[in-house]
Amino acid sequence: MSTIGFIGLGIMGSPMAVNLAKAGHTVRGWNRSPGKAGALVEAGGTEAASIAEAVRGADVVITMVPASPQVEEVAYGDDGILANAADGALLIDMSSITPQTSIDLAARAKEHGVRVLDAPVSGGEAGAVEGVLSIMVGGERADFEAARPVFDAMGKTVVHCGPHGAGQTVKAANQLIVAVNLQACAEAIGFLEKSGVDLPAALEVLNGGLAGSAVLTRKMTNFLEGDYRPGFKLALHHKDMGIVTDAARAVGAPLPVGATAAQLVSSAVARGDGELDHSALLRGIRLLSGADEK
Repeated sequence: MSTIGFIGLGIMGSPMAVNLAKAGHTVRGWNRSPGKAGALVEAGGTEAASIAEAVRGADVVITMVPASPQVEEVAYGDDGILANAADGALLIDMSSITPQTSIDLAARAKEHGVRVLDAPVSGGEAGAVEGVLSIMVGGERADFEAARPVFDAMGKTVVHCGPHGAGQTVKAANQLIVAVNLQACAEAIGFLEKSGVDLPAALEVLNGGLAGSAVLTRKMTNFLEGDYRPGFKLALHHKDMGIVTDAARAVGAPLPVGATAAQLVSSAVARGDGELDHSALLRGIRLLSGADEK
């Protein structure tokens, strides 16, 4: 069992840290805003008063924060992870950030004797709670193998994808697929509603055929009930679509449908839906169709 400093106890980070504690790891959690460690403490973990306190003496440090600037903020500086982590510690960044940020972090960490894996996740809040996340990992194979007991406490599908930054590249592709899938579901629902079809029956049969998907399965209740409490915020998906479009441009990969999806996500955020679940793309379709918002 490892001693783990866990940085970032938000919608995803809190249940991930809880599952690590339940698996028998010693977990010290820290979050920028107070009052987020209750579930971890109840599961047997402890709350740290600072990043330094969370990571000092830890075998493994995990970061789960919103974006590249936050990763750099908690990693660098006198009060950050690299200045306080033990020599030989393994830093696993599970945030969704740019591949280049992960590459740069690995290089900086090496100067401090800290090993790094980029290990973003997919599965949303439900997957984090259930411990069945998909985890896509970049970095040294030996470090990946050493971290398997940690990953196995949080995820079901855990795959080493290549060198530093590879995990983030795969996560960017994941977010592209999810955004396009969500938009396709929203458009299909708008079409079905305008046609007067029994929507629950239609979605049930569609999800049993080739049109079925994990997105439709996970988000069907959101769509049917208009429940947009965030499992994954549109604002974060907007950030991720910026990552994938920039990365694709850098390597010369065309994203014609992805670019449209990125614009639709951006529009949803611009009209004030950024704090809602990304299934709220359906609200945009209903607005375009002249239907009442739900």
